[in-house]
Amino acid sequence: MKTHKQFNISTSPYNVDLLSGILWQLDIEGINEDDNSLIIFAKEESNVSKSEVESLLSKMRFENLIESFAVIESNIEEVNWNEEWEKKINVIEVSDKIVIKPTFREYSPKANQLVITIDPKMSFGTGEHETTKLVLQLLDKHINNSKRVLDVGSGTGVLGIAASLLGAEHVVGIDNDEWCIENGIENIELNNVQSKVEVRLAEIDKVKDEPFDLILANINRHILIDISKSIMLLSKSNGILILSGLLYTDREDILKLYSGIGFNLVDEKRMGEWIALVFINQK
Repeated sequence: MKTHKQFNISTSPYNVDLLSGILWQLDIEGINEDDNSLIIFAKEESNVSKSEVESLLSKMRFENLIESFAVIESNIEEVNWNEEWEKKINVIEVSDKIVIKPTFREYSPKANQLVITIDPKMSFGTGEHETTKLVLQLLDKHINNSKRVLDVGSGTGVLGIAASLLGAEHVVGIDNDEWCIENGIENIELNNVQSKVEVRLAEIDKVKDEPFDLILANINRHILIDISKSIMLLSKSNGILILSGLLYTDREDILKLYSGIGFNLVDEKRMGEWIALVFINQK
C-alpha cells in the first residue's frame, strides 16, 4: 500500500488563508483545514520535509506573521484527497442575495438569488471562509455602477464572477498560482461569464490596464502592505477598494497605510476575528 507524507501544522495566531497561501509553495498534493490546525499532504517520493516546513514557518515568525508554531510529521495510507476535500465543501448562503454552490451539491434557489457555481479543486474562495463572505457582502453593497473591476489574488474566481453577475462589464482577475488560474477559467465557464471575466497569471505590478472603478483584494496583511502603491496606481479617482484577508488586529496598520496614500475609509465589516475594509480613492 502506497503512503503519503502528512504534516499537521498549528500556529498562533491561526490564519488559515495566510498559511495555505505560503504552504502551497511546497511540493504538496493537498491541504485540509481543521478547526485549530492545517494538514498538508505530499507524495511519498516528494522532497518535502519537516525541516523545510519548519523553515517556512520560521520565516513567517521572523516577519511577525505568526508568534509560534508546531509541526507533527507522519506517514499515512494513500487516499483520494479531492474526495476528502469535497466532503467539507457545502452550499454557502453568503447573504439573502448571493449563494455559492459547488458542482457536487444540489441547491434550489429562491427568488432573486444569484447562484455562483464553482468547482473548488482546493483553490481559495469556496465561500466557507469569513473573509470571502465579508468581501461578497460588501461587494454587493458598494458595487453601484462600477463597470471595470480588478480582483487581486483571484483563486477560484468567485469574487470576479460575483462582480460580473452584480453588473460589472469587465472583470480582470490576477493570481500568481497556475492552478488557481486553471480553476478560475473553469469556474468562469461554469457560470457563463466568459465575455465579462478574464483571469491572468500575473503579479499586480505587471497589470498595465487603465485604472479600475473597483478593486478587490482578499489576501493577507503582509501582501496588502507590499502592494499598496500598485493598488493606488490601478484605482480610478473616486474608485472603490475592498480589502480583506485581515484580522481585526491588522486594522490600524492597514488603515494608517492606505489612508496615507489617498484612500478614505467609508465602510467596514467584522465576522469573528476577521474584517473587511472599504475605501474610496480620494486622489
